[in-house]
Amino acid sequence: MPFDLPSPNRSSNRSNRPASASGTQGHSGPRKKGPYTGPKRPPKGSYVMGWHPVMEALDAGKEFQKVLIQRDEKGERTTALVAQLRGLNIPVQRVPKEKLNRITVKNHQGIVAFLSPISYQPLEELIARAYEAGETPLLVALDGVTDVRNIGAIARSAECFGATALVIPSFGVAPIQEDAIKSSSGALLRLPVARVPDMARALEGIQAQGMTCIALDEKAEKSIHAHQTDGPVCLVMGDEGTGISEGVARKCSLQLRLPMTGKTGSLNVSVAAGIALSHIALWKEA
Repeated sequence: MPFDLPSPNRSSNRSNRPASASGTQGHSGPRKKGPYTGPKRPPKGSYVMGWHPVMEALDAGKEFQKVLIQRDEKGERTTALVAQLRGLNIPVQRVPKEKLNRITVKNHQGIVAFLSPISYQPLEELIARAYEAGETPLLVALDGVTDVRNIGAIARSAECFGATALVIPSFGVAPIQEDAIKSSSGALLRLPVARVPDMARALEGIQAQGMTCIALDEKAEKSIHAHQTDGPVCLVMGDEGTGISEGVARKCSLQLRLPMTGKTGSLNVSVAAGIALSHIALWKEA
């Protein structure tokens, strides 16, 4: 018996099957994920996630740069941890879940703690230690400096000119992380750093210990050339755009400027800090 041949006008069922990405017909199998193209994620090992690991790291004395907690995380556990972190002067930020998801694809449980590459030291102890060693304390306080490379460059100059410590606020300043350390040429690993919850209040304490707080301000009337002191100094630097905040500036007993004759409006904050520190070094040698 002859077989029925398919009509030339009829397409076979096989020809209607969708082609795979490789051009073959039929099932192509699971698709491979393409490379991640979202925001740059922090390197592994630079943070701890999950409630139990974060609490363990905290109990073990690990230094935290900052802790991010999901905004809708509530309850006694969250309240107790936030109070503990703030008591240790560790910045805490309440953020949406999406921000945590951009940091890691793993189950973060609503909390991510960034580890600090340096250990912060108490400001009062740093000043007292300098006095006890017969040294003249020199501090560099940063108010609102938000560029990590400027933080690093200022720390490099401060360490080169013999500063006792760098003083930064808990909020409103660039984080001290690997990029800042790289910009400092490693100086941030040698220069003590104190982190304070309130810069204005910290300056009050600094002056109470016999130090002169000098605000470097391009609008100041008095030039740094017209001043000289061999006593303990705290040099205060502000952000390039906004300068030193009003509350912090009021706590400075002296405001000085760098004399400039060119047409360029201002100097980079790290360059200005280096010049000012060189002048302070000359005061000590005079």
